[in-house]
Amino acid sequence: MSALDTKERSTEMGLLPSMPNEFLTFTLGDEEYGVDILKVQEIRGYDTVTKVPNAPDFIKGVINLRGTIVPVVDLRLKFRLGRADYNEFTVMIILTVAGRVMGIVVDGVSDVLQLTPEQIRPAPEFGGAMNTKFITGIGTLDQRMLILIDIEKMMTSEDMALVDSGAQGVQ
Repeated sequence: MSALDTKERSTEMGLLPSMPNEFLTFTLGDEEYGVDILKVQEIRGYDTVTKVPNAPDFIKGVINLRGTIVPVVDLRLKFRLGRADYNEFTVMIILTVAGRVMGIVVDGVSDVLQLTPEQIRPAPEFGGAMNTKFITGIGTLDQRMLILIDIEKMMTSEDMALVDSGAQGVQ
């Protein structure tokens, strides 16, 4: 792959072309995922959420974070990976998504990794069988494979409308 190809692919994935990009890595089941560290506001232990009536299963509810009502999405349920038992390792990552603050529940946080564009492969194509537009690529580091997600593409406009209505219903 030429330097030009790498630069073009990096730009398409929303990455900085020649600089390492940092990702917060987290686990869901046996898989490891990464999200752009610049989207992360804070990481906190899982806390009780206030349920929102008529919300889809993947919207766990809302929390009050220093006076701000923050909707919380369980990524396990969003990705249809089945229910998880919440334990002392369960973590809530607070993110900024499309100008809004929201939380995602994950099984655990691993670390922060720097990946160069050469370490990031394009996301696999599955045709129309499933929506993978939110997968920006597959990061490889030694024997580790990391599914890199664009949280803004993952949360569709319909999802964000549900999240917004849930948060407003509790205020």
